[in-house]
Amino acid sequence: MGESFGCYWQPVALSREIGERDPPPVRVKVMGEDLVALRDTEGRVELIEPHCAHRGAKLFFGRNEACGIRGIYHGWKYDVNGSCVDMPNVPPGTVYHDKISIKACPTREFGDIVWAYFGPQERMPEAVPQLESGMLPPLHRYVTKRLQACNWAHSMEGALDTAHLHFSFLHTPAPAQFSNENATVAADKRRLPWLRDNPMPRFTVLEHEVGFVVGGARRADRNAAYGRITQFMLPAHSVAPSAMPGEIYYGYSWVRITDETGWIYVYAWNPERPIFDDERARFDRGGFGQFAALGPGFVPLRNRANDYLIDCDEQKQRSFNGIRGVAEQDAIAQDNQGFIADRAREHLTPTDMAIVRFRRSMLGGATALREGKEPAAVQCPGHYAQRGRGCLAPANLSLEEVMRHRFGSMNGRVSSADCG
Repeated sequence: MGESFGCYWQPVALSREIGERDPPPVRVKVMGEDLVALRDTEGRVELIEPHCAHRGAKLFFGRNEACGIRGIYHGWKYDVNGSCVDMPNVPPGTVYHDKISIKACPTREFGDIVWAYFGPQERMPEAVPQLESGMLPPLHRYVTKRLQACNWAHSMEGALDTAHLHFSFLHTPAPAQFSNENATVAADKRRLPWLRDNPMPRFTVLEHEVGFVVGGARRADRNAAYGRITQFMLPAHSVAPSAMPGEIYYGYSWVRITDETGWIYVYAWNPERPIFDDERARFDRGGFGQFAALGPGFVPLRNRANDYLIDCDEQKQRSFNGIRGVAEQDAIAQDNQGFIADRAREHLTPTDMAIVRFRRSMLGGATALREGKEPAAVQCPGHYAQRGRGCLAPANLSLEEVMRHRFGSMNGRVSSADCG
């Protein structure tokens, strides 16, 4: 499975974490590896192993200077490729010169995220996944991340578990909470009873070049159906199903830190207009449902260590869950399964169709790679510009018909022209 993930570009940091040219180095832990990241004098991002090849001193404490990082112990200096370009304590002409290097991962910046490639050089895809948020002008997007204290797949499956996601149970809010925190849904309050009163939506899954789209249909007013369309893109990207016409889109990218922790990169975008300052301020505070209120190090303020600040009186008297914030409610549902869940204890139902498809997709990709077949999705970076969305449609339409009507394509992919 690790080799399977290594076929894809992975998000490893926010661009703003790395800073401008020649800033102090930044510790990065991702895909089970401890690394050091920095931006060099020419603006390139270096991602290298953390120890000097001479005596193993940590390069996090090194000097970022003149297109490289110089260790403070004996002054050995490494460039963006991990090559040791200066050895002050080694006589010129010795065998060490032009021979010593440390591991360096190729990097790209796209959509305010630093991406890295961990696989074999000969298989490296040229382009990172072309998510729609990254194809837009910077003012049209907002990007952050947060720590998740469980296996990445718990959280990934939570995004696909649309039976809980649609405010039938976990996210059922108190009236005041609904109007204040879930502003995207509150923009059309008709949606709440459709979500709350229909805990068993009718699901359809359609595969596409880089994953699949899952549609969940619920009864709405008269002869209409309220559909929520969620995207899954390999190996661990998703687009939320909440956006109605004119509203902001939300997406997620997961990356494994260790088997028991992961990062969720969360991004909002609007192809039709910039993200307003007041919206950005609410995102910073953890508003609009998709974002958590964060403390230092992008750790949610309500987290596993403090029981998510659950208010049992609130849960008993006013809300279903007693926890503020949709993102935090997701976190408790995913974290409390354990750091690594025993899936043999589960009893899945028809509403878990997307989770079953996700697991088959991941296991199938790892099995195929073991047999020598590389994932085709890595060669389709342009197919990652996918949209998920909510919509009202006649109840007798199939998901394919709804997708064509709503997006102009069966899978929800948009062209570069649609991205402005």
